[in-house]
Amino acid sequence: MPATANRKDHPLSMRLPDADLAIIDRAAQLRGRSRTDFVREAAVRAAEDVLMEAGLIRMSQEGFAEFIAVLSAPAAPVPPMVEVLKRPAPWERESGQG
Repeated sequence: MPATANRKDHPLSMRLPDADLAIIDRAAQLRGRSRTDFVREAAVRAAEDVLMEAGLIRMSQEGFAEFIAVLSAPAAPVPPMVEVLKRPAPWERESGQG
């Protein structure tokens, strides 16, 4: 009798209203994914977001003081951004210049 491989996947079952299933199927189709792949990816992404929000950041008192000092310091201009912001917006340009 051949040895069976140990499966590391775990089934997950859900009951969904037809409207929810239709939205999921449409989005999965637009991404070229199966319903299972689409739902798994979306659930994992949402779980990662929650875990990142709940993460605790630890630092020394010196590190925290430096962090606060950087946040409290005046902002330094970024020359390329200053140049871009000096340009008139496309809708502000006079006709014939554009």
